[in-house]
Amino acid sequence: MKAMNKNKSIITAILAILMAGTSCIKEKLELAYNNQEDRIDKYIEAAIKKDTTAAVVRNNGSNRLILVHGEGEELGEKGQIAFYYAGYTFNGSVSSSNLFVTNHEQTAIDAKWDLTDAQFDLYEINMADAQLLEGLRNGLLGVKGGEECEILFSGKYGFGNETFGIIPPNSALLYKIWVVSISNE
Repeated sequence: MKAMNKNKSIITAILAILMAGTSCIKEKLELAYNNQEDRIDKYIEAAIKKDTTAAVVRNNGSNRLILVHGEGEELGEKGQIAFYYAGYTFNGSVSSSNLFVTNHEQTAIDAKWDLTDAQFDLYEINMADAQLLEGLRNGLLGVKGGEECEILFSGKYGFGNETFGIIPPNSALLYKIWVVSISNE
C-alpha cells in the first residue's frame, strides 16, 4: 500500500511539473505575440505620421495599413478578389531580405530575386473558398478595388507554431497587397 501511495505522489508531482512547464511556455508565447503586436503598432504609427493620407483598419488581430485608397464597394466574406502580393516576415521593418513570396514582378526585381520559372500572374480567389491564413483573410475583408495596403499580424494569426518553408514558427507577417478588382456578386 505504501508503494502505491508513493507512486501516486510521484505521478502527481510529475503532472504538476508538466502543467507548470506548459503554462510557462504559453506565457512566453503570449509575451512574444504581444511584443510583435507592439512592433506592428509602432510601424503603423510611424507610417501614418509619414503619410497623412494613410489610414488603418483593424479586424480580429489583423491590421490593414491603407497606403492608396481604393474605390467602390468593399470586399465581403463571400466576395472575389484579384490582387498582387508580397509576403514578408516582420520584425519591425520591411526589406528584401525578409521577403518570402511574391507575384508582383517589380517587387521581385527590386529584391533581386533570380527566379528562372517566375510566374507573376494575378492571384484571384473567392473568399468563401480560399484557404488563407486567418490574419490575411481578416485583413483583406473590406478592401476596395485599386487599394494598395499592407496587412500586418502577429504569429498568432499566421502559421502559429509551425515552420512553413523559410518562415520560422510564430513569425509576425506583413503582406503588401495591390488590389486590382473585387466583386461581391
